[in-house]
Amino acid sequence: MITPGRSYRYVGPAELKTMVRPGDEGRRVHSADDFDAWAAARSADEWAEPFTFVVDTEGALRLAPRRSEHVACAGGGRVLSAGEIGFFRRGDRWVVHEISNQSTGYCPDADSWPAVAEALDRIGLERPCGFTYEFVFRRCTWCQERNIVREGEFVCVFCGDELPERWNVDSENDGEVTSSGQR
Repeated sequence: MITPGRSYRYVGPAELKTMVRPGDEGRRVHSADDFDAWAAARSADEWAEPFTFVVDTEGALRLAPRRSEHVACAGGGRVLSAGEIGFFRRGDRWVVHEISNQSTGYCPDADSWPAVAEALDRIGLERPCGFTYEFVFRRCTWCQERNIVREGEFVCVFCGDELPERWNVDSENDGEVTSSGQR
């Protein structure tokens, strides 16, 4: 069962999406056996950094090396969440020890966590109760630039205008955002 919620379309640089080719998708992980097979194929160097992840619109976790673009991991499609994820082994179990919604290509809101939790639970991975690093993304309604809100300061780093309190990065997902830049 997929947790209902918003799906996110890619809002990053268009040239990155045009470079996505069939076969670029992250590895779909549906079960503990899938995860074990994926993990066994990773090199020691890969485990030193978090991995790129998306939860696709079917609720499946997709994993790729960290320096992969989220849009490639998703095969160019919409996602229920995206970010970075780190694992470690505790005894005979895999554990998620860090996870974020850091994806400037999809800019998922923190409320995308339930889709991530559901995907991880389905696989049987021990996980935290939420994102260990939570990013807040907003689009400036004046200059239209995407921003990461830092330290609770809802101010555009590009033009200095105030940023909305509610998620508004993609006007296709949230009808309250205008593309005209009008206040």
